[in-house]
Amino acid sequence: MSDGPGPARAAAGTPPGEPVLSVALAAMMEEVHAHSGAVYLLRPDEPVLEMAVHAGLPRAFAAPWERLGLGASVPVADAVRKRRLVWVGGEEEMAGHYPRIAVVLPYPFALAALPLVTAHEVYGAVFVTWPGSHPTELSTEERVRLTAACKRLALRLARAAKEHRPLGRERDLLAAPGPEVAGTLGSVEAARMVARLPYGLASLDLHGRIGYVSPAAATLLGKTPDELLGALPWIAVPWLNDPTYEDRYRAALLSQQPTSFVALRPPGDWLSFRLYPNLTGLSVRIGRTHPMSDVAPAAAPVEAGPSRLVTISQVLNLAGALTEAVGVRDVVRLVWDELAPAVGCRALVIAAPQGGRLRLLGHRGYDDPRAVERWDGLPLSERTPGMRALSSGVPAFFESREQLGRLYPEREESPDGFEAWAYLPLIASGRPVGTCVLAYAEPRLFPADERAVLTALGGLIAQALERAMLYDAEHQLAHGLQQALLPHSLASLPGVEAAARYLPATHGMEIGGDFYDLVAARPLTAAVIGDVQGHNVTAAGLMGQLRTAVRAYTAVGQGPHEVMASTNRLLIDLGTELFASCLYLRLDPAAGLAVMARAGHPPPLLRRPDGQVRVLDLAGGPLLGIDASAVYPTTEVALTPGSVLVLYTDGLVESPGVDIEDALAELSARLAELGDLPLETLADELVRRSVPAGARRDDVALLLLRARGD
Repeated sequence: MSDGPGPARAAAGTPPGEPVLSVALAAMMEEVHAHSGAVYLLRPDEPVLEMAVHAGLPRAFAAPWERLGLGASVPVADAVRKRRLVWVGGEEEMAGHYPRIAVVLPYPFALAALPLVTAHEVYGAVFVTWPGSHPTELSTEERVRLTAACKRLALRLARAAKEHRPLGRERDLLAAPGPEVAGTLGSVEAARMVARLPYGLASLDLHGRIGYVSPAAATLLGKTPDELLGALPWIAVPWLNDPTYEDRYRAALLSQQPTSFVALRPPGDWLSFRLYPNLTGLSVRIGRTHPMSDVAPAAAPVEAGPSRLVTISQVLNLAGALTEAVGVRDVVRLVWDELAPAVGCRALVIAAPQGGRLRLLGHRGYDDPRAVERWDGLPLSERTPGMRALSSGVPAFFESREQLGRLYPEREESPDGFEAWAYLPLIASGRPVGTCVLAYAEPRLFPADERAVLTALGGLIAQALERAMLYDAEHQLAHGLQQALLPHSLASLPGVEAAARYLPATHGMEIGGDFYDLVAARPLTAAVIGDVQGHNVTAAGLMGQLRTAVRAYTAVGQGPHEVMASTNRLLIDLGTELFASCLYLRLDPAAGLAVMARAGHPPPLLRRPDGQVRVLDLAGGPLLGIDASAVYPTTEVALTPGSVLVLYTDGLVESPGVDIEDALAELSARLAELGDLPLETLADELVRRSVPAGARRDDVALLLLRARGD
C-alpha cells in the first residue's frame, strides 16, 4: 500500500458497527494519492444512488449530487450505466462532457468514477478526485488499483447483502492534521514573529472555519479575534458575504493550488487575500492593496448559510438540464431525473390549466396512477392546495399530513401514501402556466433556504414548460396539416398489395413535402411518390397540390411520361421557386409489368420472388420545376407475382457521414433478408432498421407494392 496522503480518521467519531465503506474509501484514496472521494449505494426501492460516505473534503462540495437518478448526466451514474470506469482528466474535459458540473465547480481537478458491481448485481459507485496538478491521463497503475479496490468492495457489499446486514450511511472522513511542530518554535517567539509581519495571517479548516487569526488580520477585517474564531469568514465579516469570495476557498481546496482575490472593506479600503491550501486546510495571507479596475465591490450582503453551494448548484444544474427540453414530456422527464433525486421527493406531478379545468401533463413516482389521475379535469374553482398555488402564485409547503388536514379539512384523506408536499406555482411571462407538486414519503421540514431554492426552481420549470407547451401545440398543428394532405388509407388495387409509412423528421418544428399515393384508374392503376424541396408550410401545401395534380392527370388517361411533364409545367407555372423529385409508375399486374417515369428521385428497389434484389437505375429527367421543356422517358420493368417494389424518399437512406451507395446496399440486404414477411411487417422493419431516429434529418416516406398472382 502506498504511503501517500489520504484520509486517516473519522471527522467526528465512528458509527456503531464496522465502518466498511469508510475504511475501503480511505484505503482506495491512499493507494492512488487522491485527495477526495465518495461511495454511493444504489437504493433497493428506486433507481437512485445515495452518497453513503464522503472523504477528504467537506460534504458540501458534493452536496448537489448526494442523491442521483441513474439517468443523470454525471460520472458516477454513467459509470453504473456503462459498467466501466469513467475518467475526466481536467477542467476542459469536465466542461465538454459534464457541463452542468463544470458550471458549479469550475476548478482544475481530475475525477475517476467506477461502478460497484458483481457479475449479477449493481451495488453502487465510487468517485475519487485529484488536484489540478494530476496528469490529464489516468495511469495504468492507478486504473488497476482503483478497479481492484472497487471489485473487493463490491464483493463485501454482496456478502453483506447475502447475510442480511446491508450497509448504509457512515461518518464522513477528513484528513488528519499534520505532525505536531510546537517543539520547533516556541509559542511566544512565534507570536512575536507573526506580529512583526506587515500583513495578517489566518488559518481555515477544511470547512472554512477560522482556527487562528493574527492581531493584524483581525484589525484588517475589523473584528476582534473572539468574533472570528470558529466562524466562517463570509458569515462573520459582512462585506465578505459574497459567493465570489467563497468560490475562491472552494477553488483552492479542490485544485490544491494557491488562489487569491481582492475585496473592498467599506468605505474605501481594498484588501488582498492569498489562500494556500493543503489536505488539512488553508493558510490565508491578508494585506492592503490598491483598487483594481477589474474587481467590483461585493454586492449588498445576502442571507448565507451552509447550504448556499447546494442552492446555487441545484438552480444551475436544473437550468442547464431544462435547456434540453423540447416538448412537455421532456420537461416532466428532466424535472424527475434532475430535481427529484436532489431534493429527495418521491413523486412528482405537473399540471396546467386548460379550458377552466386542471389537466395533468405528467407524473412520476405513484404506485397507483389513479391516486393522481383523479385530479385531471378538476374545475379550477375547486379548493385544493394545487389550485390555491396556481391562482395566487404563492407556493405552499405542507410538512405533514396533519398540517395539510388542518388547512384543508374538506380534502379527502390522501390515498397516495405520502406525508409532505411542496406545491410550486409555475409562473412565466407574468401568468400562471401550471403547478408542480413534489411529494415526500416522510414528514419533512422546509427551512427558509430550501423554500427559496424550490421557488426559484419553479420559475425555471415554468419557463421551460411555457416553451414546451408552445412547441407541442405548433408541432401538432404542423404535422396535423401534413397528415391531412397525405392519404388516410391506400386504395385497394386489383392484383397488388400495398403498404405505406410516413415518419416526420425528429428535429425542430419543420414539416416536409414528402408524399405518396395510389390511384385506381381502370384498366390500369398508378402509384406515385415524391419529395418537395423545403421543410415548411409552403412545401407541405405545394405537396398537396402536386398530389392532386397527379391524380387529375392520371384520371384523364395520360401516360407516365405525360403525367410527369404536365406536373413539371404546373410546378413552374405556380412560380414557387421550389423543386420536387418524383417517381410515377403505371401497374399492369395481369401483364406482369410496371412502366415508370422518374424526375430526379432516388431509384426504387425490386425484390424478385427468389430473393434477389436490384436497384432499378431508371432513365429519367430533371427535378420537377426546373425546365418547362424537360422530357421524362419511361422504363418497363417485369413485375412477376411475389415481386416487391420499394419506393422511398431520401430520408430513408441519407444520414450524415454515410455514403449513399453504402446506404442503398444496406437497404437492399435488409430487403433480401426480410422480403418474404407480410407487407405491413416488412414496412415496419425497413423503417425501424433505417437511419436512427436521433440522426434522422429529413422526413421519410415509404411505399411498398407486392404483385399478387390473383
